[in-house]
Amino acid sequence: MKYSIILPFLATTVLAAPLESRQAACNVPTTFPTTANSKLPNPFKFFNGGDVKTKADFECKNKEVSAAIQAQELGVFPPKPSTVTASLSGSTLSISSTEGGKTVSFTVSIKTPSGNGPFPAIIAYGAASIPVPAGVATITFNNDNIGAQQGQSSRGQGKFFDLYGSGHSAGALTAWAWGVDRVMDALEATSATKIDPKRVGVTGCSRNGKGAFVAAALVGRIALGLPQESGSGGAACWRVSDSEKAKGKNIQTASQIVGENVWFSKNFNAFSTKANTLATDHHQLAGMVAPRGLLVIENEIDWLGPVSTTACMKAGRLIYKALGVPDNMGFTGSGNHAHCQFPSNQQSDLTAYINKFLLNQDANTANIEKGPSADVASYIDWTAPTLT
Repeated sequence: MKYSIILPFLATTVLAAPLESRQAACNVPTTFPTTANSKLPNPFKFFNGGDVKTKADFECKNKEVSAAIQAQELGVFPPKPSTVTASLSGSTLSISSTEGGKTVSFTVSIKTPSGNGPFPAIIAYGAASIPVPAGVATITFNNDNIGAQQGQSSRGQGKFFDLYGSGHSAGALTAWAWGVDRVMDALEATSATKIDPKRVGVTGCSRNGKGAFVAAALVGRIALGLPQESGSGGAACWRVSDSEKAKGKNIQTASQIVGENVWFSKNFNAFSTKANTLATDHHQLAGMVAPRGLLVIENEIDWLGPVSTTACMKAGRLIYKALGVPDNMGFTGSGNHAHCQFPSNQQSDLTAYINKFLLNQDANTANIEKGPSADVASYIDWTAPTLT
């Protein structure tokens, strides 16, 4: 009797929804715009020209953005393998994934606080270069083991490619995100780790900061992204970096990064000298994390593009504001310190985000926008709506 009443009501509700809100039930395109545009792409406009008006629309738009960024930059992010198993021995969590008759295995090490838990945790690429507070576990993740990053000759090497083939479209950043996704599978299935899988963050610095940003964007179970000094390919927008380069700045751009390493898909090579034809840019990488927690930690070194990261992340925060959660994202830049060293003047920002998103404490994360002067308005020709 209950179902005979509820189902017709639900059907009526769906049919009554406006067309622009349904967006054909999130039909995601398989081809994407490549029209040159020096402005940052509008995160509130579908590729078919329709407006993003609601939070449900934005979920569809994010699927569209994810598909485009995978097609043009990152390579395909595979779904969960057919079989994933995990076992814990001491502080070592072993994870095996099977697909298409092939199996690969890797391990992560877990350092937990004293007590019974469950504890929040931060997955650290390589090793944590940010101070992890005493009440938070650290999961050390050897991302190089999943996808090698030793120059162009290392493309297609690592556990990910052993499973999916050396010719897979994914770059190393995507392979690493896949590894983080499997760590999340293992944490959900293995209570003996004493980790709460709903309170897990991810961090890394420099090239690993790019990886942490991409993992936060692609892995929806990550509660808090903490990319550190990710620069080009991370918190910087390709278009803004090109603009800064044209002004004479010593800044990494897409044309340089594709020759340096294998972080991106081979598909990205076609856009390296014409990044203004990409369907997306990295303010939308931040938007892919929304409404989850995101604190972007930057260093004001020219090569990392401090103006580009600041302008790009200001645009990213406009997405969070449109969703009604502006304080779920912040960015903090600081100069006069060595690469991947964490300065004390960024500690309060980091503490606030960890307290809020991992420790479930009341914490003030309002209006954390710290960086050099950067006029985001000069890089956008759209305004952020209030999504209902």
